[in-house]
Amino acid sequence: MAPPFGAFIFFGFGRAMVGPMRALGLDVGSRTIGVALTDEVGIAAHPLTVLERAGNIGDVVAIAAMVAEHAVTDVVVGMPFELSGRVGHRARRVQDFTAALREGLPAAVTLHEQDERFTTAEAQRVLIEADVSRARRRQVIDQQAAALILQGWLDARGSSK
Repeated sequence: MAPPFGAFIFFGFGRAMVGPMRALGLDVGSRTIGVALTDEVGIAAHPLTVLERAGNIGDVVAIAAMVAEHAVTDVVVGMPFELSGRVGHRARRVQDFTAALREGLPAAVTLHEQDERFTTAEAQRVLIEADVSRARRRQVIDQQAAALILQGWLDARGSSK
């Protein structure tokens, strides 16, 4: 019998096991990290929370706790490339964070980078269209951007199968 849609197969302890793919998306800023999570079958991304930055080590500890709590198999980090596609100072800071994250996550968790250009502007547009107040938009913009980053990765992954 084939595994259910959105499931993956991994091998451990001499037998195949089937489980859901669960991904966490991150929009890493200088003051906050927006966090999004996929549904249980790995089809749709949903805003989860916004973390106040506590330095790379503190941030990695908080994200590792979320990975464990939600049985996350993949972490998608938004990369803020320049409009030209080059790696600028913001992207280098996120790459430093990603390196720390790679060290702090279990080996079974796969780390991915996703181009995040224009996601904050798109998140702003979505929230305005939903008639979210300006004050509330400030509170949720980063987690909405993380959901767009994660959904972009999910969509690209689905089209590459």
